[in-house]
Amino acid sequence: MKKIGLISDTHSYLDPHVFQYFEPVDEIWHAGDIGDLSVADQLAAFKPLKAVYGNIDDQLARRQFPLDLRFDCEGLDVWITHIGGYPGRYNQRVREIMQVNPPGLFICGHSHILKVMPDKQFGCLHINPGAAGNHGFHHMKTIVRFQVEAGKIGQLEVIELGKRGAIG
Repeated sequence: MKKIGLISDTHSYLDPHVFQYFEPVDEIWHAGDIGDLSVADQLAAFKPLKAVYGNIDDQLARRQFPLDLRFDCEGLDVWITHIGGYPGRYNQRVREIMQVNPPGLFICGHSHILKVMPDKQFGCLHINPGAAGNHGFHHMKTIVRFQVEAGKIGQLEVIELGKRGAIG
C-alpha cells in the first residue's frame, strides 16, 4: 500500500498546511504549474516527489520535469500530465493516447477546478486536485490525498487549505 499526496497549480506558493496534511503520505505527486522551483525543492525535501511541468513553468522546470509521467504504483497504471481535460472533454493529444492505451488513473491540473470522476468510456478514474496556490480564479485552495493498494484507489480525501490569497 502506498499513500499519495496530490497537488497542482502552486504557481510559486506553497501553503504551509500542505506539510501537515502530507505528513502521513509516502509520495507527493505534483500535476504541474509549479512556478518557482523552490516549491518542488521543499516538497522533495519533505517526501519523494513525482512531478510534471505545466504551461507557466520555465525552462529550468521543463528540464527537471517531463510533460507526461506514466508509471506503475502498486499495480495501478498512472498517467500525470498538466493540461488534459476531463472525461468526455479531453484535449486531442490526451484523447488520442486514451483511445490506444488508457491508464487506470489519469491526473491533470491546469483548470484550477477540483474534479474526481470516473471515466466510463476508458475505464479509469480522473483526478484534478484543483489549485493549491494563490494565483488564479479559484476561491478555495485544494489538495487530494488517497492510497493505492493492489491496483485500487481508496481512502480518497479532498482537503481544503483555505481561501485563495490567505497566507498560511
